[in-house]
Amino acid sequence: MSLNETIDEIYRSQSRRVFATLIRLLGDFDRAEEALHDAFAAAAQQWTEETLPANPYAWLVSTGRFRAIDHIRRRARFDASEADIVDSLYPEGEMIEIAESEEIEDDMLRLIFTCCHPLIPAEAQMAMALREVCGLTTEEIARAFLISAPTVAQRIVRAKNRIRTAQIPYDVPAKAELPERLAQVLHVIYLVFNEGYSASSGTTIVRADLAAEAIRLGRLLLKLLPDPEVAGLLAMMLLQDSRRLARANASGDLVLLADQDRALWDIRGIREGLAFAAEAMAGESVGSYALQAAIAAEHVRPATADRTDWRRIVTLYDLLLVAHPSPVVELNRAAGVSMCDGPAAALEIVNGLLSEDRLARYHLAHAAKADFLRQLNRKDEARRSYETALSLCQQAPEQAFLRKRLAELADKTE
Repeated sequence: MSLNETIDEIYRSQSRRVFATLIRLLGDFDRAEEALHDAFAAAAQQWTEETLPANPYAWLVSTGRFRAIDHIRRRARFDASEADIVDSLYPEGEMIEIAESEEIEDDMLRLIFTCCHPLIPAEAQMAMALREVCGLTTEEIARAFLISAPTVAQRIVRAKNRIRTAQIPYDVPAKAELPERLAQVLHVIYLVFNEGYSASSGTTIVRADLAAEAIRLGRLLLKLLPDPEVAGLLAMMLLQDSRRLARANASGDLVLLADQDRALWDIRGIREGLAFAAEAMAGESVGSYALQAAIAAEHVRPATADRTDWRRIVTLYDLLLVAHPSPVVELNRAAGVSMCDGPAAALEIVNGLLSEDRLARYHLAHAAKADFLRQLNRKDEARRSYETALSLCQQAPEQAFLRKRLAELADKTE
């Protein structure tokens, strides 16, 4: 791996963690964002293969912080108010050292709780979290929420302004406050994992760094607040992530669940996930994450795909729709229905969802419809749905899979 590739990999895997720590040290989102870019620019100029730091995270945080302080000092010559900022960030005589060990304050969790503060509107919380925690662009977030990029940008700006004007603390709240803040924080970790498990765009199916970070945060949150829903989310993430190595072949092409080599699945992750899933389902009340974990468990338990208990999966989806009504849950349930009652029954569900326009911009809804039509031998309709799905899809492996399906339909037509 070349030095540039190494720096790119460090950016992908550690930039959000560096950013989160810089927010704590600098006390401002925009200042931390500028410092992050300055730090990586310095790395590109100063690092060589011989001088690559043993702890790039520590180097980047320290460099970014000092670069920010230098900028503020220069501005302080013309604005006395900036001098107070310098004093608060770097008191005279202070020497800053970033811990070399992993036992540091968890700034990513601080960042999530800040993004999810109740003073920030819910829709802005999610946009802010995806931008700041996942590092997604406004365009990627807009596609995820099926809204315009300018709307996303406005929400993020307003959220940052609210943090600044309301002086929202950059901290994990006291234990007594955790339960009332839990739902939004779980949702953010869930979104982080989803982006890691199935990237919204790009050349790979997964972003392993994001999936691993979400799992790490789930473990940490479970220590802070032992709760069945936290256990359920952690279980679901572990069980889904256990299949990561089997979800693409050596060429990076998408491999469907039924065709995956189960010998590649992470048995240790499955065992741990099943234990947490059982813990979540044993709670006094069963929430949506516990049910999602139960569904994931049904997919990984059988030794072969043909032994999957699809009827139980549909029943679990029925319960999930009561706990968490969602068109995406209905779409996932349709896949189970197709295995139990045939593609015609599943197609009826998907047509209903698309007629209500709830999933009109969601490529997987059109891909599912196309697949059910293909199974029913309605080739022309299937081709149109595959083409619609392809026009909406942003991820290269999924695009390749859809093109493959279209090619197969063309061969059968000939």
